Amino acid sequence: MSDAEALDAYSRTVSAVARTVTPHVASVRLARGGGSAVVFDVGYLLTNAHVVGGDQRGTATFTDGTEADFRVVGADPLSDLAVLRVRGPAPDPAELGDADRLVVGQLVVAIGSPLGFSGSVTAGVVSALGRALPVRQGRTARVIEDVIQTDAALNPGNSGGALADSSGRVVGVNTAVAGFGLGLAVPVNATTRRIIDTLLVEGRVRRAYLGVVGVPAPLPDDVAERTGQTAGVRVVEVVAGGPADRAGLHSGDLVLTVARSPVSDAQGIQRQLFAEVIGTRLPVTVLRNGAMVDVYATPTELVG
Repeated sequence: MSDAEALDAYSRTVSAVARTVTPHVASVRLARGGGSAVVFDVGYLLTNAHVVGGDQRGTATFTDGTEADFRVVGADPLSDLAVLRVRGPAPDPAELGDADRLVVGQLVVAIGSPLGFSGSVTAGVVSALGRALPVRQGRTARVIEDVIQTDAALNPGNSGGALADSSGRVVGVNTAVAGFGLGLAVPVNATTRRIIDTLLVEGRVRRAYLGVVGVPAPLPDDVAERTGQTAGVRVVEVVAGGPADRAGLHSGDLVLTVARSPVSDAQGIQRQLFAEVIGTRLPVTVLRNGAMVDVYATPTELVG
């Protein structure tokens, strides 16, 4: 294939994605700022929590010029996601994909309203997966886990817009808070779908808190052979007085399972820490000094 033919194929793909996704992306204005949003369900928009801030109402403008007022149904600063309810006409929902299927180097297309220019399209590749994005929730610093990094250009106003794959499926919600030309997006996957569903019903997301910081780590060969698991989460810090500390977890422990579910990264632990486990005894299996040990932690509610 010649260079010209390859470029044409690339251009055709990006143009097709833009045609498919752009009608579902809105520019949103609120009292304290604005950004972008994506129609993900009939009458509902998905955007970043930092886009809405503390505002409760605003106006969405779609690429065909249609305007509609909206109210904020709920926002979750820890995932940087917010759900808006449109009052008035809105396009059909975009097709959502699964960011867990993305691979590094894959083509992605970002659509939003940078600097107020609605329907702007940029393209690039998935630069990395599983990044962590520091944010603030109240007075407390938190980290959004499992963020997508892309070299598609993102600028103020892109936040809340769509990151789509080559089939036109929305796999991420762009965020431009990192700066330094770094493109990041909150993934659309099973975990974030659960967060979105909770926001729709309850308007907020209650989370359990263990008080442990960990990093992925490989398991010893003999343990991997016995468990069928190749990696766990190495504990690097236990918050003094927190649930993990009271349960007897220690720095250096290698966490294998939480609530009997295998974990291999921070996201795996977070998947088990939703509202239903607050105040319950949660089994945690760790590898300590070559032996597998079960401890029982009682998570508390995470507060900002």
